[in-house]
Amino acid sequence: MKNFASSLGNKNKFLILGCGFSGSYFAKSIRKLGCIALTSSRSKNKDPNSFVFDSEKNIVPNEKIFDGVTHILSCIPPDKNGNDPVLDSLKSRLKSLSLEWIGYLSTTGVYGNTNGDWVSEIDQPNPLQKRSQKRLNCENEWLKSGLPVQIFRLPGIYGPGRSTFEAIKNKKIRVIDKKDQVFSRIHVGDITNAIIYLLQNKNYLKFHQIINIADDEPCAQIEVIQYCYNLLGLKMPKPIFFEEAKNELSPIARSFWIENRRVSNKLLCKKLGYKLIYRNYREGLKNCFLNI
Repeated sequence: MKNFASSLGNKNKFLILGCGFSGSYFAKSIRKLGCIALTSSRSKNKDPNSFVFDSEKNIVPNEKIFDGVTHILSCIPPDKNGNDPVLDSLKSRLKSLSLEWIGYLSTTGVYGNTNGDWVSEIDQPNPLQKRSQKRLNCENEWLKSGLPVQIFRLPGIYGPGRSTFEAIKNKKIRVIDKKDQVFSRIHVGDITNAIIYLLQNKNYLKFHQIINIADDEPCAQIEVIQYCYNLLGLKMPKPIFFEEAKNELSPIARSFWIENRRVSNKLLCKKLGYKLIYRNYREGLKNCFLNI
C-alpha cells in the first residue's frame, strides 16, 4: 500500500474523532509539535478546539471544520450494530479531502483467546467477545474504504489518572488470582508517541496497515496490583481465586478473564524501530504514581 503519511509540523491539521483518554492525550501532544488539532465532542463546550459530532443524533461537523485537514485519528467505538459511526456519517466527506493519513484505534481483543500464547499482526483474528467482533467489523470497513488508513490494535490502556492506583483509591479494586493468566498493556504515552514516530519517519519506514502497540512484558494482573500497593506503602488484600469470584463479577468483568494472550510488539519495536518510553508496567506505573 502507498505510504500516505507526511512529516509533521504547522502545515498539518488533525481531527481527533472521539476525544476520550487516548484521543485527548494525542491531541495535546500533537499540538506541541506545532500541528493544529481539533477534537470532537457529542455536545458543544467552551473548548475553542472542539467541534460537535454525534452520529447517533445525526449531528455532523460543519464544512469549515474539514478545511485543510491532512490527518484524522478515529477513537470512536462501533455502534450497537457493529458498524463504524465515522464511516457511516462521514465516509463520502472524508473521501473528498486530500488526506495524507487516517489512524484507527482498535483492540487486541480481535485476536481472541490464545491460552497465553503470543499473537502478532500475521495471526488471523478470532474474536470471542461481541464487542471485539464489532471492532473487527469496523477494521474491515476501514480497510475496504479506500481511505489511507492505518489500524492500531491496543491492549489494556492505562496512564496518569486512569490506572490501578485510582481503583485502589476509590476502593473498587478486586484482587483476583487466576493461574497462568496474563494480560498485555500499554501506557497512553506510548500510544501517542508510537503513532507520532511512525508519522515522522514515514520516508524511512515501510508502511504497515495493521500494527500492535503493546509493552514488552505481559503479566498477571495480580502482579500489577501488588506493585501498586507496594508503591503506596499499603498492604494488598488477600487475593480471591477466580473460580470463587466469577459469579460475583459483572458479565463485562467476567469476560475480561476469559481470554488469555500475550501481544507481540516486534513489528513496531524491532522491525520499525520504535523505542518504548515505558517498557513494562513498572516503568509506566511509576509515571502514574508521580502524577497522583
